[in-house]
Amino acid sequence: MWIPVVGLPRRLRLSALAGAGRFCILGSEAATRKHLPARNHCGLSDSSPQLWPEPDFRNPPRKASKARLDYKRYVTDRRLAETLAQIYLGKPSRPPHLLLECNPGPGILTQALLEAGAKVVALESDKTFIPHLESLGKNLDGRLRVIHCDFFKLDPRSGGVIKPPAMSSRGLFKNLGIEAVPWTADIPLKVVGMFPSRGEKRALWKLAYDLYSCTSIYKFGRIEVNMFIGEKEFQKLMADPGNPDLYHVLSVIWQLACEIKVLHVEPWSSFDIYTRKGLLENPKRRELLDQLQQKLYLIQMTPRQNLFTKNLTPMNYNIFFHLLKHCFGRRSAAVIDHLRSLTPLDARDILMQIGKQEDEKVVNMHPQDFKTLFETIERSKDCAYKWLYDETLEDR
Repeated sequence: MWIPVVGLPRRLRLSALAGAGRFCILGSEAATRKHLPARNHCGLSDSSPQLWPEPDFRNPPRKASKARLDYKRYVTDRRLAETLAQIYLGKPSRPPHLLLECNPGPGILTQALLEAGAKVVALESDKTFIPHLESLGKNLDGRLRVIHCDFFKLDPRSGGVIKPPAMSSRGLFKNLGIEAVPWTADIPLKVVGMFPSRGEKRALWKLAYDLYSCTSIYKFGRIEVNMFIGEKEFQKLMADPGNPDLYHVLSVIWQLACEIKVLHVEPWSSFDIYTRKGLLENPKRRELLDQLQQKLYLIQMTPRQNLFTKNLTPMNYNIFFHLLKHCFGRRSAAVIDHLRSLTPLDARDILMQIGKQEDEKVVNMHPQDFKTLFETIERSKDCAYKWLYDETLEDR
């Protein structure tokens, strides 16, 4: 429900958002992004930004050629596969978790996992690999199940009929006999694999929305994700105020959400590259040659039991995301300038409550500082409504 705030200056035409949900910000001091459309409603500033859209998790734009996008990395070195199997299974004294292996391809890692005693569900998006993968599970008493599915296309947000390799996590987990457990319970299963080489950021955003909303795989508990990620995206993910040029929204979101550990580092060149036509033995594209000089980091992302609180929940996380996007939209600005555009509350008082100065810069705020800031605003009793929106967008 959209309810106007009483007592705000008329020229700003502000209203407030009651509860969680979508909202827009406005005001003469609002931060801007060049790609956001400038509008002028009822005397509002032309630079007033509109609602930050959720990332588009569907397929890449059509203008990008398939030849440029369509290649995958696979573990094909036996020694590397055995090393990874030991890492994924952990200490022998612990009962092994069920492993969801994403796009195993030729199955070198799958075989190493099975030989080490693991129970594996292979989610393979390429049908050509499925017969061979199924052959690996013979005489293993059901320790291997092979399903035509792309993990990164689980629960697509594009709507319509879901067709393989896309799939519903609810249907997948029901088929596997996996039931939801409380967020405070132990890790129910592990997901292992590699982030798409040309879609790491997209995949991170989708998983972040799923995690904070407790939907998709995270509806079933604190699923542990173990993925290889490229060096550049890894550096951004782990950045903090000590690395202001790399520090961004996803850094804050993921460092708050998960305990992130580096389990292994491997040269990009250790992995074979496949296209639809088969193994790409001699990559000639400059972009591929550049990537082959980098490293891949195997990171373990374990959701924190204490992520959610009374003031940060799966119901209002989208407002928290909006606050972060707004702040990093003009990262060199002072936090107080952003707060004056986001909330009708006294920005100076809010900063004082969290122990920050008026001139505190966005890039000097640690992830926990942003969470504390958001929770302080959410639990404030100074005003019935905490966040601002543009009343002209109420019916959109």
